[in-house]
Amino acid sequence: MTPILRVAALGDGVTADGRHAALAAPGDWLNDDGSVTPGPHHQTPPCRHFPQCGGCQLQHLDDASYAAFVADRVASALDGQGLSAPVRAPLVSPPDTRRRATLHADKGLLGFTAAQSHAIVDLRECHILAPALLALVAPLRSLLQRMGLKRRADVHLTLADQGADILVTGFAPEGLKAAETLNDFCAKHGVARFAVDGGDGPETRWEPQPVTITLGGIPVGLPPASFLQATCEGEAALVAAVREATTGAKTVADLFAGLGTFALALPAKVYAAEGARDALMALKLAANARQRPVFAEHRDLYRRPLTVAELNRFDAVVIDPPRSGAREQAAALAQCLVKRIAYVSCNPSSFARDAKLMVDAGWRIDWVQPVGQFRWSTHVELAACFSR
Repeated sequence: MTPILRVAALGDGVTADGRHAALAAPGDWLNDDGSVTPGPHHQTPPCRHFPQCGGCQLQHLDDASYAAFVADRVASALDGQGLSAPVRAPLVSPPDTRRRATLHADKGLLGFTAAQSHAIVDLRECHILAPALLALVAPLRSLLQRMGLKRRADVHLTLADQGADILVTGFAPEGLKAAETLNDFCAKHGVARFAVDGGDGPETRWEPQPVTITLGGIPVGLPPASFLQATCEGEAALVAAVREATTGAKTVADLFAGLGTFALALPAKVYAAEGARDALMALKLAANARQRPVFAEHRDLYRRPLTVAELNRFDAVVIDPPRSGAREQAAALAQCLVKRIAYVSCNPSSFARDAKLMVDAGWRIDWVQPVGQFRWSTHVELAACFSR
């Protein structure tokens, strides 16, 4: 028997000699025949669909070992680039708090896909979704069947200020009967908006009042299936970290600004750059309506990153790139004279790669705040503070 010491990036337990064991927790024992004897940190998974459902990979970890996994993902990524930094205690979102998710529908099934498969796990319970979204799964399953769904479709669920926002892609029912069926469903279940996309872009079929999401205390128009931090708790943790990292800054550049999660929460003049036009317009309208000092610009930061001269105009920079990171923008950040940089990332590996560029140019990582808002998954986010 060999003890399991930690959980690797993809979720397997790992022994001191490098052997991997699926569904193992730190403190478990790997037996000679490959079986696992549970230890003190191995809990009974709360969901009947685990481990078949790909929505979660780590429900067998107790809270302490899952938090340790979140922190270790960040520390290991930094170590892989030869970097070290103070890694704070992780902030993990509670169960039943996910306010956005994409489910898949086909042949009367509706749910997440199975692990490493396109097969759909028909969702009958879920311990990560917000209750208001989970309550819609069974009615939606029935609705799609009644409306004659013939092929696979994706169902994007978001919990907005007004209630559930639903976008079904790969499906666009036509006719009066379909419209009446859809309207009855939305009225009965208090849906905020229902949109469909048969391939030509989202088409709203139900929206009694404009759908918004409140960011920084300001309601922002929410385009269908927009990017949003997965939980309110996760958003609050990242916003707090960004505000701390930019304390005292009077002018801030917010790069990959999205709908304004950070731009609208900062007590400063903010330049917000975003490549998605619908998100940018929503941010611009919200900021203007409340007379917030936010200048929003449409800019593809991969093709046209801010130059060193442009960056030098600001006291601080906030950057929150997609999973691939921002290698080109990081190269300019490494050379700029900004006092502080807050780097928010949903991929510790690409973050560490970009951080290496900056550290080699003389920057210091003051601290890193791991955030586990995709509870029981291997997906880890973080916010980090850089200074000269």
